[in-house]
Amino acid sequence: MSIIRGNRKTFYQLLANTLLVSVINFTVWFAITFYVYLQTRSVFATGVISGIFLVMTALTGIWFGSLVDHHSKKTMMQVSAAASFLLYAAAFVVYQITPHGSFADPASVALWTFIVLLMFGVIAGNIRTIALPTLVTVLISEDTRDRANGLVGTTSGVSFLLTSVISGVLVAVGDMFWVLVLALAVLAVALVHLSFVAVPQRATAPDPAAVDGEPVAPAKRTVDVRGTMRVIGEVPGLSALILFSAFNNFLGGAFMALMDAYGLSLVSVQAWGLLWGVLSTGFIVGGMLVARTGLGRNPVRLLLLVNLVLWTVTMLFPLRSSILPLAAGMYVYMLLVPYAEAAEQTILQKVVPYERQGRVFGFAQSVEQAASPLTAFLISPIAQFVFIPFMTDGGAGAAAIGGWFGTGADRGLALVFVLTGVIGVVATVLALRSGPYRRLSHRYVAGPATTAGPVPSEPDLAT
Repeated sequence: MSIIRGNRKTFYQLLANTLLVSVINFTVWFAITFYVYLQTRSVFATGVISGIFLVMTALTGIWFGSLVDHHSKKTMMQVSAAASFLLYAAAFVVYQITPHGSFADPASVALWTFIVLLMFGVIAGNIRTIALPTLVTVLISEDTRDRANGLVGTTSGVSFLLTSVISGVLVAVGDMFWVLVLALAVLAVALVHLSFVAVPQRATAPDPAAVDGEPVAPAKRTVDVRGTMRVIGEVPGLSALILFSAFNNFLGGAFMALMDAYGLSLVSVQAWGLLWGVLSTGFIVGGMLVARTGLGRNPVRLLLLVNLVLWTVTMLFPLRSSILPLAAGMYVYMLLVPYAEAAEQTILQKVVPYERQGRVFGFAQSVEQAASPLTAFLISPIAQFVFIPFMTDGGAGAAAIGGWFGTGADRGLALVFVLTGVIGVVATVLALRSGPYRRLSHRYVAGPATTAGPVPSEPDLAT
C-alpha cells in the first residue's frame, strides 16, 4: 500500500525539482556564511548576514503568498528559480571583478554588495517553499497529507546533507568561485526540468471558500492582508499557533547568528561542513518516519511536545565545550524538526481554505520570521561584546561558573544557547497549558467546514 494517495507522479517530480533548487540555495547560504567568517573572523558580520536573510524573509512572505495564490503555482516556481539565477549571476560578476583582499574588511562595500545579491537570490527561493505545501493540498488526499509533508521534510534533509558537505569543501578549495558556478548550472537544469512537469492549477473546491460555514469573499488580486487576517482569526487558536512559532523563531535567531561561529571555534571548516552532512541524516530519517507513520490524531499537541524536547536539547548540549555533545544534541534536533514542520503544514492545510493557503502560509512565514531578525541583529553584538568578555579570563562569569562551565569565547556563545533553551522550555510548557492550544486542537480534530481535495489523475495509486 502506498504511503500517500493522490497525484503521486507529479508530487514526486516536484519533490525532485525542489531538491535540486534547495540544494543550491542552501549551498549558497552555508558557503557565504563560512566564507565571510573565515575572511573577516567577525561574529558580528555573520550575525548581520542572518539578519538580512530573516528581515527580507519577513518582509516578502505575505507578498510571495499573494503571488502564489494569484498565479499558476508552476509559473511562480519558475519565476523563483529564474530570479535566483539572475541574482547569483550578478554576484558572480561582482566576485570576479573585486580584488579578494577587500573581502577581508567587514566594512567593505564590495563585500556587502556581494552578500546582499546572494541573500536576495536565496530569498527568491522562498516563493517555492510557499507554493509547495499548497500543491500538497491539490495533489494529495487529506488522510495522507501529513505523510507527504514528511517526504517534503526528507527532501529538506537531503538538501542539508548535500549542501553542508558541498559548501564546506568548495569554500575550502576555491572560496566562492565553484559555489557560484555550481549554482548557475543547477538552476538552469531545474528550470528546464520544471518546464516539462504538468502541475494542476487548483483543487476542486468551491469558490468562495467558507470558514465555519461563513463564506469568505473572493480574494482580491492584491496582497489582501485584511482578508488573510480574517481567515486566520476565524480559526480558533490559529493566531496563537503562529505567534508561538514566531516566539520560537525569536529564540531560534540565536542559532542562525551564532551556531557557525560556535562550531568553527571547535573544529575546522572542512570538519564542520562534513559534520553537518552527517547531522542532516537526522533530518532525512525524521522526515521518513513522518512519511511512514504520520503525525497521529492531533498534530497540534505533537507540535508542542516536539518543541519541548527541542528546547531541552538546546539547554543541554552547550554545557560542555566539546564537539561530541554538540553533535549529539544537533542530531536529536534535526531528527525532530521534520515533525514540527510537517505538523504545522498539516494543520494549516486542513483548517485554512485552499484559496487562501498561499497567503496564510506566506503570512505565517512573515510573522514567524519577523522576530528572528531582531535576535540575529542583537545577539551577535551582545555575544561579541557582553557574553564573550563575561566568560573570558577576568570576566565575572568566568570567575563565577568558569570552574565547571569553562572559559573563553566559545563558552560565552555556549551560555547564550543555554539561556535560550531555558526560555524556550518555559514558553512551551505555558503554551501546552493554554486555552488557544485546546481550542485549536479541538478544531483540528473536528475538521473544517470545507476542504480542498486532490486533483484526480491517477485512478489506482495503491501499490
